[in-house]
Amino acid sequence: MEPKTLTCADCGNQFEFSAEEQQFFADKGFAEPKRCPNCRKQKKDAHRKTFTKVTCAECGAETEVPFVPRNDRPVLCRACFDAKRNNG
Repeated sequence: MEPKTLTCADCGNQFEFSAEEQQFFADKGFAEPKRCPNCRKQKKDAHRKTFTKVTCAECGAETEVPFVPRNDRPVLCRACFDAKRNNG
């Protein structure tokens, strides 16, 4: 395989799709990338969850949750959440 020059669907910049990358994509059954490495990283980073530090409303433990809490709802740590869910 020879390296290919592709155009990013997001930013329009050209990027190289190396022979090694082509082989990897072919082995995994993936289609050619539509985004350059920078745009792929930005898209991946945008989907990562951000965590918020909170105090559990049940036990008072410091914990992090993958959402921004609302003031009108109590927030529980994982242990208290699981216990409450399992006890109905």
